Amino acid sequence: MPRSQRNDNFIDKTFTILADILLQILPTTKREREAFTYYRDGMSAQSEGEYAEASQNYYKAMRLEIDSYDRSYILYNIGLTHTSNGKHAKALEYYFQALERNSFLPQALNNMAVIRHHRGEQAIQQGDSEISEAWFDQAAEYWKQAIAPSPSNYIEAQNRLKITGRSFFLSE
Repeated sequence: MPRSQRNDNFIDKTFTILADILLQILPTTKREREAFTYYRDGMSAQSEGEYAEASQNYYKAMRLEIDSYDRSYILYNIGLTHTSNGKHAKALEYYFQALERNSFLPQALNNMAVIRHHRGEQAIQQGDSEISEAWFDQAAEYWKQAIAPSPSNYIEAQNRLKITGRSFFLSE
């Protein structure tokens, strides 16, 4: 049984019903509907912490989805599942692929910055302040790009830039 038919969450059920109605009303192909169903099931699994199941659904959606913009969101979500599993290098690959298809994904840029910031903190713990500074500089560059189109969405990023002494990156 598809995940969308076994959701216990009211919000997920509501979203599923509305999405199903839209899919019936809008002119879409069977392939597009099937891709969306896998994507929706992936999002549902991901929201429940079922990252392996989410990834499987996203990969199935990728095989069916041909629209570059829609693919960007699938790739972004695959990146999220890898981030959640601690596979940061793999996550970065998917965030880059998502940005290649849709350059306006500040959330991907933010996540790329968070991973770099995390690596900077790891370098500090390992006693390598020079490497940590390089990671923090890279994080700042990605945060600058993420913050530019929607500053109110990334207050925490702005705070991290201030904490690390990189708030000057925002004014460039």
